Amino acid sequence: MQRLSLPLLVTAIMTPQILETLYSPALTAIRSDFGISAAQAGQTLSIYFFAFALGVAFWGAFCDRFGRRPAMLAGLALYLAGAGIALLSGSFTLLLAARALIAFGAAVGSIVTQTMLRDVYQGPALGRMFALVGVALSVSPLLGMFAGGALVAWGGSAAIFTAQAVWALALLLWSYGTLPETRQRQTATAAAPGIALMTMLRDRHIWCSALLVASFNIMVFSYFSLAPFMFERLGLSSQQFGYSGVMLALGSMAGALLNRHLLARSVSAKRQILLGGLLAVASGVALFWWQHSLWMLLPCALVMLAFGLAIPNVLSQALSRYRQQLGTAGALFGLLYYLLIGLGLTIAARGQDLAATLLLCGLLSLWCAGRLPAGAPELNPKAAR
Repeated sequence: MQRLSLPLLVTAIMTPQILETLYSPALTAIRSDFGISAAQAGQTLSIYFFAFALGVAFWGAFCDRFGRRPAMLAGLALYLAGAGIALLSGSFTLLLAARALIAFGAAVGSIVTQTMLRDVYQGPALGRMFALVGVALSVSPLLGMFAGGALVAWGGSAAIFTAQAVWALALLLWSYGTLPETRQRQTATAAAPGIALMTMLRDRHIWCSALLVASFNIMVFSYFSLAPFMFERLGLSSQQFGYSGVMLALGSMAGALLNRHLLARSVSAKRQILLGGLLAVASGVALFWWQHSLWMLLPCALVMLAFGLAIPNVLSQALSRYRQQLGTAGALFGLLYYLLIGLGLTIAARGQDLAATLLLCGLLSLWCAGRLPAGAPELNPKAAR
């Protein structure tokens, strides 16, 4: 097995979040360009996650059958095609179709990368790798939103789609040149997807993990969907909205660093996830008071801290019982939580109430974290050593 290129894998796993944070500042421009409402513009985020869910399911099974490398290259090629269609789209319907194709292809950045990490690392080492990924992900809101705001100010929504196409092409060429194959021989004989699906649907731990991933992601991406219009009501521009990525990145980085610190002190994953849920609830309550001023950035940064703290712990142990079918199990797990994210963002876009979204999702995350098993070795880094 060739040595993994961690810079490439980190870039690939950052891609879905970079895509959405880059796109978020363009929502007000898209509303104007296509003559649609704020709720309709927000639906372009929802359809992204529904298509992303299908992509996760497809590419997870694909990479178990044909290999991790072919899946990554094929997915990135589709992502590049979707970005090209979005750039040339003249109707809102075609834009939605292009967004779906982008999401379907870009899903390889999540599912294939996570599968490759699980191929190579196990136990505490895998937890440390996801913590490292969390640190890298913490800067993606800053990169995406800052660049997105500047691009919209310079060239409107067309500049965003051009940037996405360039990113896709660069990542495709990089992967073609350096990405190894990590699939083990026994992985090819994994259980059929239907059998794995039925097993996982009966697994309470999988449901709790999926709801946790969904609730934290809904909180984060509802900000990207709703906040551009909140900034507009405050008389601020898309570029100024992009600058808010600094606060979000600081919160996310603080969460990732806190996660690494607590792992080093052998604090269990369950306790870290519970802490993340408590912080999310607190942010929802605070936003009810501050949503009509720029003070709203403080609770939103707190949400990013909660995300950076909780998500690496959820992902590192979610599939510990399914190591012999990681691609398929990861695909089905991803399908479940991305469908939940798409559903949650659809509701959030219709409600246009960020504070209520944060509070409800925070309460859901607390409930799910409380139902995770407390004594499993996978949930306790000290016991796993």
